[in-house]
This record gives sequence, C-alpha cells and structure tokens, in this order.
Amino acid sequence: MDFTVAILLGTYIVSIVALFLFVYSMSKGMFGDGTSAAQMIFDKDEIGHTEDPAATSKQKTQLQLDVGEKDSFHHNLDSAELDARVEADQSTSLVVGICFTLAVIWLVLASVAGLISSIKLHSPDWLVGYDWITFGRIRPIHVNIVAYGWCALSGIGVSIWLLPRLLKTKLVGAKWAIAGGGLWTIGVFLGVVAIAMGKSDGMEFLEFPWKIDILLIVGGALVGVPLWLTLLNRKVDHLYVSIWYIAAALLWFPTLFFIANLPNFHIGVEQATVNWWFGHNVLGLFFSPIGLATIYYFVPKVLGKPIHNYNISLLGFWALAFFYSQVGGHHLIGGPVPSWFITLSVTQSVMMVIPVVALFINQYYTLKGNWKALVHSPTLRFIVFGLAMYILSSIQGSMEALRSVNTITHFTHFTVAHAHLGLYGFFTMVMFGAMYYIMPRIMHWEWPYPSLIALHFWLVFVGFAIYIIWLSIGGWLQGLAMLDVARPFMDSVTLTIPYLQARSLGGGLMTLGHFVFALHFFIMAWKFGPRRLGAAVLGPEIILKYLKKGAA
Repeated sequence: MDFTVAILLGTYIVSIVALFLFVYSMSKGMFGDGTSAAQMIFDKDEIGHTEDPAATSKQKTQLQLDVGEKDSFHHNLDSAELDARVEADQSTSLVVGICFTLAVIWLVLASVAGLISSIKLHSPDWLVGYDWITFGRIRPIHVNIVAYGWCALSGIGVSIWLLPRLLKTKLVGAKWAIAGGGLWTIGVFLGVVAIAMGKSDGMEFLEFPWKIDILLIVGGALVGVPLWLTLLNRKVDHLYVSIWYIAAALLWFPTLFFIANLPNFHIGVEQATVNWWFGHNVLGLFFSPIGLATIYYFVPKVLGKPIHNYNISLLGFWALAFFYSQVGGHHLIGGPVPSWFITLSVTQSVMMVIPVVALFINQYYTLKGNWKALVHSPTLRFIVFGLAMYILSSIQGSMEALRSVNTITHFTHFTVAHAHLGLYGFFTMVMFGAMYYIMPRIMHWEWPYPSLIALHFWLVFVGFAIYIIWLSIGGWLQGLAMLDVARPFMDSVTLTIPYLQARSLGGGLMTLGHFVFALHFFIMAWKFGPRRLGAAVLGPEIILKYLKKGAA
C-alpha cells in the first residue's frame, strides 16, 4: 500500500475508533452528567436571569418576561463575582477595542470591494481604466480582506474577551496579542497592496506573497500567547467547551497557514491539493470553532439557561476535530488526483453531519420555549440567525461533496453562494451579535441609538436573503446548462445575468447595513449620544460605583 494512502486511511480509521470510544465513555458516565460544567458560566442564583447589554430597558424587561421570570436584575449576584467580572472585562478592553476597530474598518473596505467585483460580473466594462480595480484583482482583494481583515480580527477580539470570562481571571499577556494583532494588520495591508499591484501567489485564500505571509504566521502565533498564559492562571478546574474551540482555532490556524505557504514545496497537482486542504480548513478549523465557541457562550448566557446537554457539545467538538481536516479534497472531483483521495474526502464531508446534528440538538432544546427572546434581544437575534445558517451551510456542504451534486454545482455561482452562507450568514452574523454584547461591557456605555441596531439587522437580513436565494438558483441553472451538450457554453453565461444583478442588489443592501453598523460603532467608541448605564454594566452595585465615579 502506498505510504500516503496508508497515512490518510489510517488517520480516518483512528478517527472513527476514537469517536466510538468517546461515545462509549459518555454512555458509561465517565464524563458525569455535565450539569455543573454547563452551569459554570453562571454565578450562584444567576440562572433564570437574562442578560443582553445591547437591549434597551424596555427590551430588557420584556426579554426577562419571555423566559418566564419577572426580575431582570441580578440582585443576588455576589459582589466579589461582580468585581471579578468587571476586572476580567476591563483587562481585555484595550486589545479587544483595537481588534474590533480594525475589524470594522476592514469590513467597510471589504464590502466596497465585494460590491465592485459583483457589479463587474454583469457589467464587465464598468471601471476598466485602472489595473488594480479589474476583476482579477479586486475580487481576491475582497476575499482576503473579508477573511484576514474582518473575520480574523473580529474573531480574535471575541475570543480574547471570552478567555478571562470563562477562566474567571484577568487576561494575562495582552501586550502579546496587541503586538500580534499589529503584525497581522500590517501583513493584511501589505498583502492587499501586493494583490492590487498584481503580485499574487495565485491560489485562493493564499494570494498574499509568501514573504508577507510570515507576518501573519508570527502575528497569529503571538495572538495565541495570552490564551496559554491565561490558562496557566485560571481559577476554574473545568474548561468550558468554548475554551476548547478557541484553543483549537488559535493552535490550528498558524499550523495550517505555515504548511500551506511553504515556498516551492508544493508543486503541480499537489499544490492544488494543498490549496483546497487549506481553503476548506481555514473555514472549518479556524473561523468555525471561534463562531461555535461564541454560540455556546452567548445563547445560554443571554437566556440565563444552561446549555441543554453539555456532553453532546463535547461530542460535537471532537467530531469536528476528527473529521474536518480532509474534507477539502471534494473540490477536486474530476481533477487529476487519485479517486481514493476524493472518496476519502467525500466520506469525511458526510461524517461532518455528526457535529452539526449535535449542535442542532443542543441549541434547539436550549432555545425551545424561548423563541420570543429573539424579538427582544439584539444579541440573540444575530447569533441565532448565524446558528441557523451554520446548520444549513454545513448540511449543504456535505451534500455538495457528493459526486452527483458536485457535478452540477462545482465551477458555478452556487459554490460562491455556499461560501457566503458559511462565512457571512454564519460567522459574520455571529460576530455582529457578539460585538453588540461585548462593546457595552468594555466601554461602560450603551449603544446610543438602538434603532440603528434594528436597521443594521434588517438591511443585512434582506440583502443576504436576496443574495443567497437568487445566486443559488442561478448557479444551479448554470451548472445544468454547462452539462447540456446541446446548448452552447455562452447560454450558461447569459442565463446567469439576472441572478448576478440580484446578487449586486443584495450585496448593496448588505454594504449599506455595514455602513450603518460602522457609523454606530464609531459613535459609541467616541462616546457620543446619551449615556445610559442600565444595560451596560452588570448590576445595581456597579451602576452606583460608576455614578459616584462620574460625580467625583
């Protein structure tokens, strides 16, 4: 047997055996019932009390009624616990504030670049006088800014805020994260400039020249330092499932990025294989774990209700770790690669149904009976929408990996719609929700204009719905047209034009929503607008402290 086949097949078999051992251990009660672990994100008597700093006073009262309780303030919270949480939040305020600010700037730039590239697909003669804005450059500029600018920095900011919350201690080593974030941002900026100048490595998600990639590898590694330092100073015995996801993401990304960018090491077909190995893994082993960590913290936290079954959440984590690493190969169906490699990748893609079902069961039963809370909690509205899109995109992804479906959808706009379902519908929406929750905690300042939060949500919701639905339909019809030997190839191009125009319309609404979000973010960052502390701080005692501080 070929050595490579043996390695990959052996890894798959070990993963299957490990999964069964894990399930067997759970069935024998070796992990306990998970009750105490699920409750560790709450203080004593806090369960049953909702918490959303992005909500207005009226929304906060109604949110509490939605879950069946009348008192929305945590009067019984231990003052030492309150002080510890405030200290934990404040220990992250500088680094999280920097990450969020840079992320929002990148979001706006990425949106403009994305809209320009979208319009060029149905109006190719628009803005053709400048090399840097031609489709071949502006499109990878959009993709890389979204991935390494907006998504990465917002995800890092949320992760760093969660660390001291979950480990019940102050953040240790913030300076390393700031240094890492600085290198990372310089790398993204230089990478974008290089692409605009026509200097690209030519592989999707890996366009930055490898010399610039070094900045991202070092920066990403430095960002992970506070995780390990804070872990060493933790005041909890058990690591909540969100910590597992965050730790894995911050460990996996530098490894993936380093291997994929080794210069002159991956040649020919192997280069294409590594490209899609990385392209899929950066989504599934970097962005997805951070998004899932966020969901597992904020959904129960906002509802004041522990996760339904904690042990299932662990099963979901390990199933992701066992099976995701080789799913990217299904992008090479029909390519000059061994059929066993494709089959192995398809099999692992289908196995990804396991962590998705685990997540669905857990979150459904946690949210069951509390659906009205989505109306009154801005945080929950964004995050639960992102959760639904994760489940949908994951199941869709497993189906797209099947040869019969892939034959139609690959090389069409359907794949682009699928990518946006995951990276935007899931990850970006979850990050929006988390940022709406976190900013009042680190700023001690409420979002000044709640109506802008609602406007942001509905603009991106409607825009995203138009984008996904029409692009998916257009992509599917495009695939059928390309497979029809009786039709000329140009038919598959011209039939997509109305759907591409709809995509630009949806993208325009999403971009408008991002401008609203950015405007509101910077208004809050500069502390303009009314000062209200009701939802921005943790309890009445803390409010009094801030009022006294303000009076002094």
